[in-house]
Amino acid sequence: MSNLTYRYLSTSAPKHAENPFDRRDSLPPTRNNEAALNHVRASKGHRKQRMEYSPLSPEVTVLLLGDAHVGKSTFLSRLSLGIQPKDSTTFPPYTLPVLRPSDQPYAFDITLYNRPYRLQFYDTSSPTHYTLLHPHFVILCYDISSRSTLNSLYSTWLPIVNAHFAYDENLPVMVLGLKRDLRKQWTVEEHGPDKKGKGESVMPHEGLQTAQTMLCDHYAECSALTGELCREVLEDVARTCAKTTTKDGGRSKGPDMCSAM
Repeated sequence: MSNLTYRYLSTSAPKHAENPFDRRDSLPPTRNNEAALNHVRASKGHRKQRMEYSPLSPEVTVLLLGDAHVGKSTFLSRLSLGIQPKDSTTFPPYTLPVLRPSDQPYAFDITLYNRPYRLQFYDTSSPTHYTLLHPHFVILCYDISSRSTLNSLYSTWLPIVNAHFAYDENLPVMVLGLKRDLRKQWTVEEHGPDKKGKGESVMPHEGLQTAQTMLCDHYAECSALTGELCREVLEDVARTCAKTTTKDGGRSKGPDMCSAM
């Protein structure tokens, strides 16, 4: 989707980092540097006008739920690196940025179809307990290489959503499979003689069926480590977040397989 742009608002940078533009502005204006200072000031004003976030822009709270170590924080860390072009063949570095739980919410300013939004991401490590939040969009996450984490969505996390966030009947819910790069094909032994056995890895159709059983709105998969399908997932998330600000809300007519193939 070429109509989506976004940037991560890092909170880990030093608050008093030296700004070279500010340093130049502090110089006394002279005949030799007055023209340069005017150019710098004009550049600062243009940059501020272009990147400034409007307080009237809708803010959308997104909550990631799921078992520990399924990859929620790694997924958000991957998003903080930005979106690669669709025709890019390079992969992101394997050492991803470390996002501190104390910095939550992780804020992203996005522009979708020329309209600005701010997405506020929380996960279960938030200093504010997730049951006290009022999300506009919930993403249920599981580890594709661990079948038990998918089962937990139905047995543990969906009941939590229904118990704590039932105040909003239009609350959209997505099922997101993480660690796609760790999926392994089932062995003959796992299939068993009757071909009805299942391996430890979850296949795409199983994740989609689970999302359908739970009456969720979307199903998607990605790998934060390699970046595979992360762009597509972010686009799906952005579209759903934008819909939550409309009268009809972000709910869909049924679960769709957004980004899994």
